[in-house]
Amino acid sequence: MSRGPFRSQLRAELRIVGRNGEQILLTMAIPVLLLVFFSLTDILPNGFADPDRDRVDFLLPGILALAVMSSAMVGLGIGTGFERGYKVLRRLGVTPLGRPRWLAAKIVSVLAVQTLQSTVLVGVAVACGWRPGASNDLGAIDVLTAVAAVIVGSTAFAGLGLFMAGRLRAEINLAAQNALYIVLLLLGGMVVAFDELPGFLADAAPWLPSGALADLLRGALAGTATQGIEAWLALGIWAVVAPVLAALTFRWE
Repeated sequence: MSRGPFRSQLRAELRIVGRNGEQILLTMAIPVLLLVFFSLTDILPNGFADPDRDRVDFLLPGILALAVMSSAMVGLGIGTGFERGYKVLRRLGVTPLGRPRWLAAKIVSVLAVQTLQSTVLVGVAVACGWRPGASNDLGAIDVLTAVAAVIVGSTAFAGLGLFMAGRLRAEINLAAQNALYIVLLLLGGMVVAFDELPGFLADAAPWLPSGALADLLRGALAGTATQGIEAWLALGIWAVVAPVLAALTFRWE
């Protein structure tokens, strides 16, 4: 199987990401702005039982989770929705590229964006005072745990994004993706600790994909997970159910 069509499509996907101002705003600018703003102000509590811990220690894992959601759900979902609306997906089956290599190019482009996001956010966090390993002896196992959580979380969010993209008209999909993004941001423990939410929301938030991923990353990078195995269970369920649901209901045109 020739790799030429795949490489060409991957280059095209990366160019599209670079030219899409809204996607860049969601995937890069918003997470960076949230990290800097809430790290340097006293608007929110630091999220830890220990009031002396730096606010950025709590924020970085949640903002990394937000960045994963931005690229794997919103970026992928909106882009796929418009390609479906423009009848691009219908024509893929008769081109040398084909749908499988198109999907592979999408996945690799998302991973490339996530790598860039993580690099930028960690650099910004260090500039805001985050010191890796200063509070919880960050080691190789913690890093591998964080990477595993990102992979599982990306699968869950991609499933959600593709589910909406495969069922809704492009314009409605755009609004729905952004609305869900805001809901999961506010209720997912990314910038506000679970126990700061109202009672019933505090109980539900850890079972959202955003809440589970943020908690797992916080456990790996800050040593302060609140859910443990429950977070893996919740994220794993989302990572299975959402892609399966997307595959079963996706309409190519």
